[in-house]
Amino acid sequence: MRDAFIRELLVQATSHDDAFLIVGDLGYSVIEPFAEQFKDRFLNAGIAEQNMTGLAAGLAQTGYNVFTYSIANFPTIRCLEQIRNDVCYHGANVKVVSVGAGLAYGSLGYSHHAVQDMACLRSLPGMLMATPCDPLETQSLVEYLCNHAGPAYLRLGKAKEPVVHTSRPQITRYPAIIPIREGGPHAVLACGSVAELGKNAAAMTGAALYSAALWSMDQATEHAIIDLVESHERVVVVEEHLRAGGFGSFVRECLESRPDLQARVRCLSVDEKVCGMVGSQSYLRAKGGLTTEAILRSLLHSDQVRLRGAA
Repeated sequence: MRDAFIRELLVQATSHDDAFLIVGDLGYSVIEPFAEQFKDRFLNAGIAEQNMTGLAAGLAQTGYNVFTYSIANFPTIRCLEQIRNDVCYHGANVKVVSVGAGLAYGSLGYSHHAVQDMACLRSLPGMLMATPCDPLETQSLVEYLCNHAGPAYLRLGKAKEPVVHTSRPQITRYPAIIPIREGGPHAVLACGSVAELGKNAAAMTGAALYSAALWSMDQATEHAIIDLVESHERVVVVEEHLRAGGFGSFVRECLESRPDLQARVRCLSVDEKVCGMVGSQSYLRAKGGLTTEAILRSLLHSDQVRLRGAA
């Protein structure tokens, strides 16, 4: 996804002369094309993400649409005060880009895991939340954000995420729930790159798979969520985030006015102490309860499902 982000930002920057990129001393072998082509709209703030965010807010006040870029939780949780006070309070045109969301940097340990970031940022008034599920959706979101005025959070995977969409989706308005594959009577709402697991599970049941990779706290989303849940017999939310404050929590908040509607949530389990573990993304997902098998159990409402070769 990070490659798709930079490629699309390069394209958009040619027609949007306000697009500005600030990085936190990383992204080498990825960011060079932008840095070379737009020298006057690129800065390396160093390993000083809080300063990077304050700088971005200042540049935004002069007319730039600024993208800040760093690993996982560093441009988010480390900079929460600056995002809250400097960016959101002033409605600054700053797009916070987190690369390696969830457990993508699993081998680097808990300091590099972003599993509470959505809970923190979605609580900030005016913050648009964008969590693409694959490189194609990433490109569409970058295009949208280059035309969007105001704070936003773009939550990306790391690299080599599979393409889930059959073609690049067109995003003309936000918020949006983007359908990936039609079907029924069940549905998977997949937030981010974990959509790959949801797609596998949905294919095994013939269920419809929907990507909820694009979502925000805009109240208009509440109606879309209610309509979607109401139109299916069973809905499972899948996210690479802790239960508290994540996308599953958001869906349940939307359903508070409709106690007759329910959605099951498959997220990272704190019971397995995944927050203290080190390992590959796939290993940590499995330890945290995010597997195709687990999603399939939720879809079928059965604990008896066991896939061949599954642990």
